[in-house]
Amino acid sequence: MLRIFGALFRSGYAMHSSEETPRTMKAVRQRAFGGPEVLHYEDAPTPVLQPGEVLIRVHAVGLNPPDLYLREGYSRLPPEWRPPVTFPLILGTDVSGVIASVAEDVDGFSPGDAVYAMVRFPSGLAGGSQAYAQYVAAPASEVALKPAEIDHVHAAGAPMSLLTAWQFLIAQGHDVANPLQPMPHAPVPLQGKTVVVNGAAGGVGHFALQLARWQGARVIAVASGKHEAFVRGLGAETFIDYTKTAPEDVLHDVDLVVDAVGGAGAGKFLPTLKRGGALFPIFPLGFDGHDAAAALGVTVSTTQVRSSGAQLGELAALLDASTVRVAIDSTFALSQARQAHERAERGHVQGKIVMMVE
Repeated sequence: MLRIFGALFRSGYAMHSSEETPRTMKAVRQRAFGGPEVLHYEDAPTPVLQPGEVLIRVHAVGLNPPDLYLREGYSRLPPEWRPPVTFPLILGTDVSGVIASVAEDVDGFSPGDAVYAMVRFPSGLAGGSQAYAQYVAAPASEVALKPAEIDHVHAAGAPMSLLTAWQFLIAQGHDVANPLQPMPHAPVPLQGKTVVVNGAAGGVGHFALQLARWQGARVIAVASGKHEAFVRGLGAETFIDYTKTAPEDVLHDVDLVVDAVGGAGAGKFLPTLKRGGALFPIFPLGFDGHDAAAALGVTVSTTQVRSSGAQLGELAALLDASTVRVAIDSTFALSQARQAHERAERGHVQGKIVMMVE
């Protein structure tokens, strides 16, 4: 690798660097689909910086459900939807760290800047994001300065889950067509509305709860009983323990349901909505209640979260002000990625799981 203002990078592209970057790094790789046991902490080539990119020395990595889906080979998707994958594979999208170098055509970032990002999603669905590593190359457009008032662990817990909640509830931020529905997703007004968040203690759920409260909604949180104090502390006015009470039996005249659990079970919330209300299933696959929704005068809408450095820049102000807080369920070393995935698969996660990079 080359030092500051060196001649040409290995790719043939000039860059600016604050340090000599090693040719190899530690990363978590897999050579086959399967359970957490396929994850191996080992040496891997350091990414080669390309035009428009920054190289981030990663300090922490956030774990997200798509990491598990890719690790196991997207077995939940129809075969024709499964992207082709090349092994060895490095999982992960969410990072917080410090810029090690920038391509010469990148403005706005410099070596030494503390940043966070959701890297190449969904374009990296087949393993192109490669965040479970000491270094990750990210398009500069997907990167934002890290919120100054939170540490790398909390910053790494934010990107995918918080962007998902933001793009569902506040601003989609793109006009890419959604193959799962004919119309574009549109957030709905929240001021003074009654909003139910199902799965309110989880990664997306705890952010959706906070954003809805910030926008002036009355929030009803649905989660298991052990999470009641947690979600009330985030602003939920009413709590339903789904292990004791079926939420669809007690809810009525709701303006919006954000179902952070999603899937086929999302349809149970349709009768709880008032005419003109909306159901936002975060995970829409398996939902088949569109005819029932139309009969009830209810909108069902979903969107695909997409990387956005601009939106992460907006969200940094909310994180700095503690208007939105990142809850950490547990932390692991990157070398303990297997154990982190085992924790995720046990479920009932409160907030986010984050891996720290040595």
